[in-house]
Amino acid sequence: QVQLVESGGGLVQAGGSLRLSCAASGRTFSSSTMGWFRQTPGKEREFVAAISRSGGYEFYADSVKGRFTISRDNAKNTVYLQMNSLKPEDTAVYYCAVKTSVGFIREPSKYDYWGQGTQVTVSS
Repeated sequence: QVQLVESGGGLVQAGGSLRLSCAASGRTFSSSTMGWFRQTPGKEREFVAAISRSGGYEFYADSVKGRFTISRDNAKNTVYLQMNSLKPEDTAVYYCAVKTSVGFIREPSKYDYWGQGTQVTVSS
């Protein structure tokens, strides 16, 4: 069993920055792909970013490429999402997730464990 706890969300003005953290418990963290997704009311959960087990590969949605950076610290069982140049359309609940299988990194249904989410609100 893996438990994920996100933190770092909040209210920020457009153009500002936030750093989300996701602390994981359990032994699978360092052997798993980690992802960040976001969701707004009435919409499906949307892929934001993912990082490979070792941290050597990063993947981003086109909408956040160049503004967001995903990273991980396997010694601390923590994954981060640095969000810069935030826009009002980035407003959502952000979730981190663990994927123990290979491939399909952008597909929410392929992730095995999810955090409870943290709200990010960007004001214009």
